[in-house]
Amino acid sequence: MADEDYCGTDGTEGPAPVGGSAAPDEPRAECVLCREPTEHPASRKGSTLCPACEWQEAQRSACSG
Repeated sequence: MADEDYCGTDGTEGPAPVGGSAAPDEPRAECVLCREPTEHPASRKGSTLCPACEWQEAQRSACSG
């Protein structure tokens, strides 16, 4: 019963999606570098990157020391 009161939900809904999970019919955000569609919903806040640009940014960050 304590779980039902937690966050004011009745337990029938799952957690809100975090990151790239979105409904299939929701439009996808464009990558801020190459303008390709990303895995993230268009409603996501902040800069979005496609998987290729995300990987390249991670490589740059890892090598910058």
